[in-house]
Amino acid sequence: MHLPNPLMLAAGILGISHSLFKRVAEAGAGAVVTKSIGLHPRQGYPNPTIVGVESGFINAMGLPNPGAKEFAKEINKSKDIKLPLIASIFGETPEEFSEVACIVEEAGAVAIELNVSCPHAEKVGAVIGQDPNLTSKVVKKVKSSVEIPIFVKLPPLVTDIREIAIISEKSGADALTVINTIRAMSIDIETGRPILSNKIGGLSGPAIKPIAVRCVFEVYEKVKIPVIGVGGITNWKDAIEFFMAGASAVQIGTAIAIKGLSVFQEIKEGLRSYLNKNDYKNYMELVGIAHRN
Repeated sequence: MHLPNPLMLAAGILGISHSLFKRVAEAGAGAVVTKSIGLHPRQGYPNPTIVGVESGFINAMGLPNPGAKEFAKEINKSKDIKLPLIASIFGETPEEFSEVACIVEEAGAVAIELNVSCPHAEKVGAVIGQDPNLTSKVVKKVKSSVEIPIFVKLPPLVTDIREIAIISEKSGADALTVINTIRAMSIDIETGRPILSNKIGGLSGPAIKPIAVRCVFEVYEKVKIPVIGVGGITNWKDAIEFFMAGASAVQIGTAIAIKGLSVFQEIKEGLRSYLNKNDYKNYMELVGIAHRN
């Protein structure tokens, strides 16, 4: 799979329709990851579902989506976008994951990202990614059902993320996305109540970047498949740090809420300037440098 540049739209951020896929492509992204899609329509949690905190956001959307068959129409319409479209999917069982995977592959997705790490969705989130055996079953089932590449999005809050990474690779994963958001909450001190309707949400943004960098660094040492870094990247320096830790590509999410879609061009220009200044031929020469120094 060829990306025109290593900056990808992260799942759950604007990846909800053909028109938004197109806007992201025009903004300079190298690939688009859709919002997470399940087999059946899902309403998600009632408001409030997101709260701003220092250095990021906590969200508990509850994976709202129209269902795979309906969303497939948006993927199908997006064949005119000259950019890799990666479908993020979830399910309660390996069989559900497989069924959704087949639907999005037929619709035109060029790869699938398995969301086994959502920190606030019951039955379909990190409960899967924290279980090595269940993760393996999901990856194997999807791998046997589709021909397109499979990425596994790993949860950060596990005993050892390297164990889940190794099992995902052995089970057939083609790449690993590291990491998802981290369980967190915020309380309104005037009412004494949790702000989010679900109480617990997922923390994203600059606050989690050091954790994400550490996870990428550890996973890169244990697997041979590509690692995609995500978590708190807001500028070109952040992206370079992830490359040096071992990421072959990075995903941008919360930074879009802070800076807008111009963040893709801003990071590309900063990366290009850094490479020229330091006499690198391309960014791939940066990948894994921290392991060699």
